[in-house]
Amino acid sequence: MLTETTAAPAPASAPDTATRRRRSHRAAGGVVTVLVPAHNESAGITETLHSLNNQTHRPDRVIVVADNCTDDTEELALAQGAEVIRTVGNKDKKAGALNFALSQLLPDADPEDLVLVQDADSQLALDFIENATKNLLADELLGAVGGVFSGGPGGGFVGHLQRNEYARYARDVKRLHGKCLVVTGTAALFRVKTLRDVVAARLKGTLPPGNGKGGVYDTSVLTEDNELSFALLTLGYRIASPSNCTLVTEVMPTWRELWSQRLRWKRGAVENCVQYGWTKVTRPYWGRQFLSMIGVVVTLAYFGSLL
Repeated sequence: MLTETTAAPAPASAPDTATRRRRSHRAAGGVVTVLVPAHNESAGITETLHSLNNQTHRPDRVIVVADNCTDDTEELALAQGAEVIRTVGNKDKKAGALNFALSQLLPDADPEDLVLVQDADSQLALDFIENATKNLLADELLGAVGGVFSGGPGGGFVGHLQRNEYARYARDVKRLHGKCLVVTGTAALFRVKTLRDVVAARLKGTLPPGNGKGGVYDTSVLTEDNELSFALLTLGYRIASPSNCTLVTEVMPTWRELWSQRLRWKRGAVENCVQYGWTKVTRPYWGRQFLSMIGVVVTLAYFGSLL
């Protein structure tokens, strides 16, 4: 995979007061680096980066991984002060783009440094990094802190249904005090040492090999975020989505796109269960798939009785 790294030009002499103000907003717990994988995200990348630039605890680096972009995503990212890593020939989509960026970042990072991975079509609440960092640093066994998302505007009736669904999910997570089944790909914060543990376990064979080269994300599956959640749980980590780590994400604007998204999620979940087999970690997930199947059978039987 060929790449090119570009950084926004810095002014020759920035005012000392501005520098001190920026430092005063830095998150505790080491350097915070944000990775934003983006494929033709010119419509929303500026708003996404704006939410990062205005965090109460600002990240030290924001890197947009421009994956085979043919629009002006890169130019817009640079205009917002982000660094840009350009991929050429990546065939593994989001997972492949993130693996490349992490392969450059992890070797030289301090184990206690933090990495936030977020989607380019999602905007963080302005205190997201502050709250996520506090939650992560409070528990050594917490492998990842995910976000609790609400649906963005648009989409008509199908968008309204998704916003209702996300609101119910947020209510459930709050009632369970942040306990969740999956670390969402919309935004998740990790320690560097946790991601290194995943890499080592893949190379050792403790976890599925992923891309076979020690990549953090498994490029062979449909739902890489769900698989990474399985990986963290298998290694003995916990995962959480605290109620104070909120963000807004894009909704699918049409029934066709929603169907495609949910089919991919369902197929990916089953795929990950088969991949990991029947274990203490996967038993609850297998149970959910079984209940889903029963629901489909009962629904079909009901409609069949009406014919």
